[in-house]
Amino acid sequence: MPDSPRPAIGRPTRVRYGVVGLAIALAMVTYLDRACISKLAPDIQRDLSLSKEQMSWVFSSFSLAYAFFEVPTAWWADRVGTRSVLTRIVLWWSALTALTAGAVNYVTMLTVRFLFGVGEAGAWPCVARTFSIWIPLRQRGRVQSIAFAGAHLAGGFAPLIAYELSLHVGWRGVFLVFGAVGLVWVLAWRRWFYDTPAGHPAINAAERELIAYGRITSPSSHEGWSYWRRLLAHRNTLPLCLSYIPNSTAFYFCITWLPTYLEEKHGFKKAELGFYAGLPLLMAIAGDLSGGAVTDWATRRFGLRWGRAGVAGLGNLVASLAMLAATLVPQREAAIWLIALGTTATMFTLGATWSTCQDIGGAHVGVVSAAMNTVSQIGAIGGPPLATWLLARTGEWNTPIFGLGVLFALGAACWLFVDPRDKVFE
Repeated sequence: MPDSPRPAIGRPTRVRYGVVGLAIALAMVTYLDRACISKLAPDIQRDLSLSKEQMSWVFSSFSLAYAFFEVPTAWWADRVGTRSVLTRIVLWWSALTALTAGAVNYVTMLTVRFLFGVGEAGAWPCVARTFSIWIPLRQRGRVQSIAFAGAHLAGGFAPLIAYELSLHVGWRGVFLVFGAVGLVWVLAWRRWFYDTPAGHPAINAAERELIAYGRITSPSSHEGWSYWRRLLAHRNTLPLCLSYIPNSTAFYFCITWLPTYLEEKHGFKKAELGFYAGLPLLMAIAGDLSGGAVTDWATRRFGLRWGRAGVAGLGNLVASLAMLAATLVPQREAAIWLIALGTTATMFTLGATWSTCQDIGGAHVGVVSAAMNTVSQIGAIGGPPLATWLLARTGEWNTPIFGLGVLFALGAACWLFVDPRDKVFE
């Protein structure tokens, strides 16, 4: 049954918007720190004498650690709340961002980036859990998409910011500056955020009931083999997890090898790369915002299943067609704009995808979304090395782009088997 039979009478306060603001700031910091390394990769390779293959594993070491620690961190957050867990996450990754500046060879860089992934794991499932507690059901798609829009705004500008900063402080100085940003966020988070609306002194009864209205509760036990068996064996888990692999693969291509692809395949100059390397993530903001609004509208109009699965499946299909077309056009500008369109289309699916995690996860949304995000790291871990392997074998940068197109087609098919009405833990 819903937590509340009807919305409260009276004018609700707007404390939940402060929660959204902090989550957006968190998302921006995570992507700023992640994305800057792609622009700095040539300088890092030169100074540390790294090959393309070694740099690929530097990229993937983050994702490998991220995958290993995503579910345990989210499980912890489901048990104790996101206030303390996100504090630990941001402090850890801020320190490791700064320590990246101290890498002196391949081994130290690989180690630092692995530990960076350990620290950041669980951040997005914690955000999803925070939204499931603080945001009304009918607004979740839009709010989730706004958070991703902030992340992609930061990720889109990261190459340009990193390039300009590196001219003055070098690539090591860039990591020191970015590492300090997270500390400011932690101070604001600890001072203002509470794990539940009931605990916040500034919220009134009307807003608490507005948040709870229409929300379905689920059992809160987080222990025992039956808990994990239920998660792993549920009909929604596998297709949802597989559907997210293309998104992660495309995103990591954008923040790792895209600048090199543009330079080597299409002859873009370094001065141009500051804009074009960030273009897919900047355009993705339109996909983020429109996708969240569309999934909330479609859910009201067509019901929960097609409001989520229909929107996500359509976005994956458009992304597939755009990526495949990018391998066929000879004009360099057309190619990057098509890649940007494909990236925009996949980000269009984020509101529906992460809202589905909230829909089917209930009190366990952290673990459900972490399971999805963990499986998606297959693309993040394997994507960068696979891109360089394909390049070495074929001598053609279009091969990994074609592979992305195929992955998105498979992702679209996965959504035929996802039903957001069917909760994992009933």
